[in-house]
Amino acid sequence: MKNVSIIINAILAIAIVVLFVLVLSNKSNPTIKQLATGKDVAISGKLPIAYINIDSLLLHYQFAKDANESLIKKQEDSRLTINTKARQLQVEMAEFQHKLENNAFLSRDRAEQEQTRLQKKQQDLQALDGDLSKQLVQIQQKMSEQLRDTINAFMKQFNKDHKYQMILSNTSSDNVLYAEKGYDITAEVTKLLNERFAARK
Repeated sequence: MKNVSIIINAILAIAIVVLFVLVLSNKSNPTIKQLATGKDVAISGKLPIAYINIDSLLLHYQFAKDANESLIKKQEDSRLTINTKARQLQVEMAEFQHKLENNAFLSRDRAEQEQTRLQKKQQDLQALDGDLSKQLVQIQQKMSEQLRDTINAFMKQFNKDHKYQMILSNTSSDNVLYAEKGYDITAEVTKLLNERFAARK
């Protein structure tokens, strides 16, 4: 697996070097100059590459903010449901313990029935907790897919006008360690995504 990663990184490095050589050695070539810009305007020496800071995009993209708030609300509702039922069960278990200690049950069978009922209720609560957790994971996955789909669909449309050869995603400077300011299109993309989202509401 490490060898595959090394080979891929080497190929990418070679591709970038080749792009640099092509751009720098063909400054007089109008086709290269045209490709090397975001908007068909010749900017000498700029590669047809851009990147988006995903952290910043998700922080300011209204669809992502709404999805996150919706998920947090569902998490809080689930937690409230579990906590309410858990408190009710604790009260019932305390009452059972009190009755048991004071011999308040009419018979041993009645005490065992109550204990079985409480154990079943505890198991049901644990099962409900598991089900709600699974539902939240599924909702989160669905929201992530919707978010990814909306961004991917937008980027295809966006690039029809901008003509980038490659648009990278960057998360907390993981992929792009350094780039000139002009290569960061996060603010422009976020603004356009928000306008598009607002128009669809």
